[in-house]
Amino acid sequence: QVQLVESGGGLVQAGGSLRLSCKVSGRTFSTRYVGWLRQAPGKEREFVATITWSGGSPSYADSVNGRFTISRDTAKSTVYLQMNSLKPEDTAVYSCAATANYYGDVRIVNAYVYWGQGTQVTVSS
Repeated sequence: QVQLVESGGGLVQAGGSLRLSCKVSGRTFSTRYVGWLRQAPGKEREFVATITWSGGSPSYADSVNGRFTISRDTAKSTVYLQMNSLKPEDTAVYSCAATANYYGDVRIVNAYVYWGQGTQVTVSS
């Protein structure tokens, strides 16, 4: 099993920044990608960004590309999501998630089999 614990959500004004953290523990050797997905009220969960557990191959949703940056700190076993130029439409519950040893499309929600509890991000206009 892989355990993921998020932190760093909160309330921010449009144009502001937040950094989310995801502490990863457990059988991390079985994990290929760690990413962030989000779910806004009344909408389906969607892919935001992902990175390989080794720290390479970042990938972003078109809606956040250029504003969000995903990174990994090896020593701290933590994946970060730096979110800049936030918009009200970024408001959602953000979840950290991990795949197993997966080589398919990392932008689909079903690729992720381990999940954190989620953290709320609210962007006011």
